[in-house]
Amino acid sequence: MKQGLSLRVSQHLALTPQLQQSIRLLQLSTLELSQEVGQMLDENPFLEVSTDDLPREEFGLPQADAPVRADDLAAEFVPNSGLESGASIASGNASEGEAEAMPLSADDGQNWDGDGSLPMSPDDSEWGGDARAHGNNLSDSEDTEVTDLAHAQESLQNHLQTQALALRLSQEDRAALSFLIDSLNDDGYLEDALATLARGLGPADEEQYEQLLQHFTVALRLLQSMEPSGVGARDLAECLNLQLKAMLVQCQNEDKRKAATLKVALHICAQPMELLARRDIKRLTPLCKATDVEVREAIALIAHLDPKPGRRFANLERNIVVPDVLVVKVGKGAQARFQARLNPDVMPRLRVHDIYANALRQHKGGGSDAGNYAALQQRLQEARWFIKNIQQRFDTILRVSSAIVERQKSFFTHGELAMRPLVLREIADELGLHESTISRVTTAKYMATPFGTFELKYFFGSGLGTDSGGNASSTAVRALLKQFIGAEDLKRPLSDNQLSEMLKEQGIECARRTVAKYREGLRIAPASLRKAL
Repeated sequence: MKQGLSLRVSQHLALTPQLQQSIRLLQLSTLELSQEVGQMLDENPFLEVSTDDLPREEFGLPQADAPVRADDLAAEFVPNSGLESGASIASGNASEGEAEAMPLSADDGQNWDGDGSLPMSPDDSEWGGDARAHGNNLSDSEDTEVTDLAHAQESLQNHLQTQALALRLSQEDRAALSFLIDSLNDDGYLEDALATLARGLGPADEEQYEQLLQHFTVALRLLQSMEPSGVGARDLAECLNLQLKAMLVQCQNEDKRKAATLKVALHICAQPMELLARRDIKRLTPLCKATDVEVREAIALIAHLDPKPGRRFANLERNIVVPDVLVVKVGKGAQARFQARLNPDVMPRLRVHDIYANALRQHKGGGSDAGNYAALQQRLQEARWFIKNIQQRFDTILRVSSAIVERQKSFFTHGELAMRPLVLREIADELGLHESTISRVTTAKYMATPFGTFELKYFFGSGLGTDSGGNASSTAVRALLKQFIGAEDLKRPLSDNQLSEMLKEQGIECARRTVAKYREGLRIAPASLRKAL
């Protein structure tokens, strides 16, 4: 094998750190962007929150509408994650940021010296823009009140422990009861078997294991007698059974008819749960030794029980959606139109710290301070690029939202039944962007409309053929199905085949399997489960 040296000349484009940050900011949600801004404010001393309305950098919507170069357009097709500084990926207009392509190596590091097209600005006050998402929209007092309310909510464990204090128990039984209470899940179920819990405590011998198991058995009976009814159950059947028995004790001598219905319901819960799920009256009637009417009344009673008794105490995280875009009506009468505007409450207001930037400019780093001066200079440029990328992010969101509003203007007037088919490619071609950019913009971004707040992806949907040769949006078809099912006779609910035929009468070709898929997507039960007893 002969060894030798050879030279080879090749060209490639690399994704610069500025464009990597631009792409990453573009796909962040409002909450994630707020966290990113907060982290950057903590790390970069040249960045501060602005309370004034500073002039924007001259690259907004007018400049964003400029034609896009072919190599810039190709650079936008970048994976959503795993962006490495040294990745040999085409650099370009992934989020309308123009940067000169330069190869990067692992030794180059994160270079924030800019794209070379603009000189160092003598006045850093221009590096400001819309950016106020640091923290939240609550004042200190409001934030404290909300936190206090969250902590004031009683948990299931605390609710049960309070009841346990009123019981006269031995030390061992009280400890076993407390252990079972802490072992409950958020729904109030005891997922682990008593034997498993006893073995998990590591008994020294078999005799100690039997003692633990006995204490757990006593504690479980006490736990299942507490409020809410059904807590401590091991499965759904036992949960329903516990609730029915508690109701039976209350009305045993008061309402004999209801007591009889409760007894039938107990027989039903003793049968396989799939019979109850299917509401199989014909099979349940002989198994429960009851009449058809009694079984129907018992099933109706079971339907009012709580299958997850602990859920009411769960401290669920309530996510409040803050829209990124507001759709407002402009003009009156025939001249009225809808316009997309950015929500100012979610736009961070950032600027470069003038005092620090001027101090750095006046200090000519030389000699031993040259390294520190270069590092601070890079931090300053990083702050500038961060502000610019945030502004570009909102400019891109506004451009895409405006295009969506223009394409779906019938929706804003007549609702989801007027939604037209729309795919990412149409918006991408109209704005001169790549589909991957449109996908990033429409993910986790929300638009407030006259009919509610929707994710931007909601306005995109495939089309179904019609008799007239056009297309109907899948969103409009789902709305039509919801309308048909909402107006059906509960005694004779519409089957998927009937719904498919009704859509064909409206001129929309939709197969039964497609109807079933849309119905399941709407979380609507099949006809057999929608039928009234």
